[in-house]
Amino acid sequence: MLNLVLFGPPGAGKGTQSQKLIAQYNLVHLSTGDLLRAQIAQGTELGLRAKKLMDEGLLVPDEVVIGMIDHALKNNKQAAGFIFDGFPRTVPQAESLDQLLSIHDTGVSCMVALEVAEEELVKRLLERGKTSGRPDDQDETKIRKRVTVYNTETAQVAGYYAQQGKFHSLNGIGAIEDIYGQICAILDKHQPATAQDSRQATDEVKA
Repeated sequence: MLNLVLFGPPGAGKGTQSQKLIAQYNLVHLSTGDLLRAQIAQGTELGLRAKKLMDEGLLVPDEVVIGMIDHALKNNKQAAGFIFDGFPRTVPQAESLDQLLSIHDTGVSCMVALEVAEEELVKRLLERGKTSGRPDDQDETKIRKRVTVYNTETAQVAGYYAQQGKFHSLNGIGAIEDIYGQICAILDKHQPATAQDSRQATDEVKA
């Protein structure tokens, strides 16, 4: 199973690359924010617990988030792997994710971080804010705060995966296809041989 932890500051292009990787490798995109909203909308036990905490202005604890990821893993057993978007954000979360994946007889294949300079991110997000309608894409102060939070969080988690030989940093500035090709090259080194043979066959058919 191919499991990618995809990191990058707001505006780095994670969404664009995720969609291409999902199509290429038959991966399931797991965004903790999306999982949280889905569980709340469905009125599940985890969702109700999370909503109660959020309504009280409290952070959702790691065990609740891990529980949601566990639920998603069980519901997508046919997937060739997963893209974890924005999670884990701390070393304890990374350790918990490793423990959970081991129960499912798999593990994190690699972590890829898209690096983009802060000024470029601010430029991209302010431009995106003209059409996205998101308030946090229209306020430069909020944008810079989001980037600072990301940099602080990533430094910790990057070190954790670097010790396992799984951390890869890529320049997030450039042509979308070029960056995509670099990510694919990294994933191909980490995925099982059978899956790699299947991808190669797919590429040959496309050619």
